[in-house]
Amino acid sequence: MIRPCNRTGARLGLPGMGRLSTAPGRTGPTTRAPGDIARTRPVRLAAGLAIPALLLGGCASFSPDAGLSVASGYAALDLRKDIVKADDQGIAPTADARVDALLRRPLTADGAVQVALLRNRGLQAAFNDLGVSEAQYVQATLPPAPRLSITQWGLGFNTDIERSVAASALELATLPVRAEIARQRFRADQYNAAGQVLRLGGEARRQYYRTVAANQATAFLEQALTGAESASTLATQLGETGALNKLEQAREHAFYSELGAQLAKARVQQRAERERLTRLLGLWGREIDFQLPNGLPALPKRLVDGRAIEAEAVSKRADVQAARFELQSLVGQFGLNQASGFVSVFDVGFANQFQRSRTFEAGSAPKVDKASLNGFTADLTIPIYDFGTTAVRGAKESYLASANRLAERAVNARSEVREAYQRYRGQYDITRHYQTSVLPLRRTIQDQALLQYSGMLLDVTTLIVDARARILSNIQAIEAQRDFWIAATDLKAATVGGGFSADNFGGEPAGGSPGTSLAVATPGG
Repeated sequence: MIRPCNRTGARLGLPGMGRLSTAPGRTGPTTRAPGDIARTRPVRLAAGLAIPALLLGGCASFSPDAGLSVASGYAALDLRKDIVKADDQGIAPTADARVDALLRRPLTADGAVQVALLRNRGLQAAFNDLGVSEAQYVQATLPPAPRLSITQWGLGFNTDIERSVAASALELATLPVRAEIARQRFRADQYNAAGQVLRLGGEARRQYYRTVAANQATAFLEQALTGAESASTLATQLGETGALNKLEQAREHAFYSELGAQLAKARVQQRAERERLTRLLGLWGREIDFQLPNGLPALPKRLVDGRAIEAEAVSKRADVQAARFELQSLVGQFGLNQASGFVSVFDVGFANQFQRSRTFEAGSAPKVDKASLNGFTADLTIPIYDFGTTAVRGAKESYLASANRLAERAVNARSEVREAYQRYRGQYDITRHYQTSVLPLRRTIQDQALLQYSGMLLDVTTLIVDARARILSNIQAIEAQRDFWIAATDLKAATVGGGFSADNFGGEPAGGSPGTSLAVATPGG
């Protein structure tokens, strides 16, 4: 945790600096030895710098977790995953060992999310940005640094030296307020970093389901192509015996060729989806040869309860929390500008002028004259053209804009979680319908069509039509199952944060070109 020194600086108050004294006391020729004055003035200057030096040293420190407490909490509670920040030596060996262990066996959706959180360099860059924000917060808790100025005229024994130590009284007086504003901004950045963790986890999980669905669709098309190849070969043999005319032979060959072209397209998309997943996981070298399961996971036995998801979204979403802390920081900035808008710079300090001269008179020893002037310095801006109106007006508009954005985000969060839940339930019902109704009927139709074709009750045209419809139904079932798991990921993201992919939902290719459903491009679809 960071230990701010704001209250220590506020209690300091700089006694005497609140009164501007321009009547310095003058001392005449001194009778002290020259060495006494040489030793006394540096001691006084050192004493003037002692208090600021004490305040600057050890009054604030960086948090041991580099500000990742909020992001770690979201990762542990909502994703059930761990995050690690890489240092200048790279990622910790324990994290590398964990990634290697996950990649040794077929990767699951949870495993893909964990690998992404440990290896994705974009996420590490977000953690570094959070470290910059923490450094700015720690700097904001420090009191203003004093400025030492020394001016000397003359290089010989006759010399005139001016010395002054000054600091910003305005910054010191407003230190607690400015430190609180910086703390609120840092808290907002912490929730933004947590949003980056959730966003990466959601994207990795969605891309995992797309990749596995592409593999499953490609495997099904390969199986269908094998059957179509056998049917095409049989049609050629029947045509040689005269049992099948050229029209029906051409239909079989065309179906086989179209299915082969669609399989080639599916394989291209399969490789593209895998590369997208590889980029999100942050893998390279030998690690890109990771294994994936043959099919999507089965539907869950229990569904998420949607009765309290709106309240949960408003209270837990990372982007909403970040907007709240950003609004609080702007409220503090607005109040600070109202209080200090008239005078933006007000520096006060201690000044000393020392003069030394030596005169010679005939018949006597040289006479040494020394004089010292003490006083105070003041530096402030004169608001001739602007009495703080512009700063106050700008802070007010920023505050109102942030308040409106927070209200918009809260309204959108409620709407997005409702939409995500409707898609979640709808895709579950659609997938169940395919698995319990459509696919069993298609299998029955295929079996009965083969029996009737064997008994010469159906021609090859009807058989091809039924085969195309069966392929279409199976591809649509794969896409429906994939869309359900993507909808489940979107529901989680809409509840805790991390990006809601409503614009890209549905109609995604399971093995076709981007933006085109494979079921639409399948022969007969």
